[in-house]
Amino acid sequence: MKKKINIVTLGCSKNTVDSEYLIAQLSGNNFEVLHDSNDESAKTVIINTCGFINDARAESINTIMNFAQAKKAGIIDRLFVFGCLSERYKPELKKEIPEADEFFGAKNLKDIVEALGGNFMEKLADERVITTPSHYAYLKISEGCSRRCGFCAIPLIRGKQVSVPVEKLESQARRLAETGVRELLVIAQDTTCYGMDLYGKQKLAALLEKLSEIEGIEWIRLHYSYPSAFPDELISLIRDNPKICKYLDVPFQHINDAVLSRMRRGTTRMESYDFIDRIRQEIPDVALRTTLMVGHPGETLKAFNELKKFVNRVRFERLGVFTYSNEEGTYAAFNFPDNISKKQKAKRANDIMSIQNRISAELNAEKTGKTMKIIVDRIENDFIVGRSEYDSPEIDQEVLVAKHPDLTPKPGDFLSVEITKADDYDLYAAMKL
Repeated sequence: MKKKINIVTLGCSKNTVDSEYLIAQLSGNNFEVLHDSNDESAKTVIINTCGFINDARAESINTIMNFAQAKKAGIIDRLFVFGCLSERYKPELKKEIPEADEFFGAKNLKDIVEALGGNFMEKLADERVITTPSHYAYLKISEGCSRRCGFCAIPLIRGKQVSVPVEKLESQARRLAETGVRELLVIAQDTTCYGMDLYGKQKLAALLEKLSEIEGIEWIRLHYSYPSAFPDELISLIRDNPKICKYLDVPFQHINDAVLSRMRRGTTRMESYDFIDRIRQEIPDVALRTTLMVGHPGETLKAFNELKKFVNRVRFERLGVFTYSNEEGTYAAFNFPDNISKKQKAKRANDIMSIQNRISAELNAEKTGKTMKIIVDRIENDFIVGRSEYDSPEIDQEVLVAKHPDLTPKPGDFLSVEITKADDYDLYAAMKL
């Protein structure tokens, strides 16, 4: 019988891709690999951890401890840990959690395979076994980040940006399309600077053009674009290429100039507003997603009120918020005291989301009666559940379509639907026949 291995993935979509590469290697070594499974017959567990902020670290540590207890109880035999948390805190983790057999860094897939008795196969180095639903997949176009935002530990963990060559990404995307993937989610820590390290210039637009030529790929969605030095050619490409979703994920983090300076974001209040105005003029039907941070050292009440005005004025289609976490080794942790209480940070985050809930409900209400194209994600009870081009899986809202007796769509199909009802974070629809 094949040995069963359960890989548990925590954190962001970039970790998901790393796990998928590891699954391909282990499967090629004749292991039976499960992902995020509760199957207790998998006696080896590998946890892919996140170490980005306090909450993510806490989740990773709790998960490791739970499986350490399972090992003590004889439920599992071996416990391996890798990923961002393990990359950064390996000595501390080895000391505090001796039940884990081995800890590996974020990029040590070869070492993991060999520790399990397998051989790392170069011929499988670019192969993945996707863990997402079969009709969409993430495409990680670079590793690491060369920016030096004051609050962020990613460059300390993952290193400087290393872009994947265009030809290799095109090949990966073609293989994904051949397996039935219809939507590509392009990800990196900073997609805007893709190619700078390889080609000496930004190559994101050129890459997206190549990807859009692949037969079978219908939607290409762009995540994590930096607002500074945004490529001009990318704006017209999103506007004019029907395969590029009119969706931009741009983490602005803040709007107050003093806070942005402390964050070392390399942009200003006016530049942020000008960028948003330009995007919306050039691409009138674009959906803007952003991420904001509250509670950064130096965020006075006045600065926070300015952030609230920013959210009210811009009316982002999608928005997430997280609280500042004092990350060891970062510029912010070294230079500024973390003097805003957890309670105050949480209140500010709730205030921002309260504003966004109202805005989201208002924007959704405007869609009632309109026709929309969606991709089907799953069938659930009495609904066909899908997403528009303005929504990314897992983080954005869904469209719930009433089933029709004469039509039986499947995941990955595209439907034309009419919006019949809206609430703050979901739309309801009927199929257009």
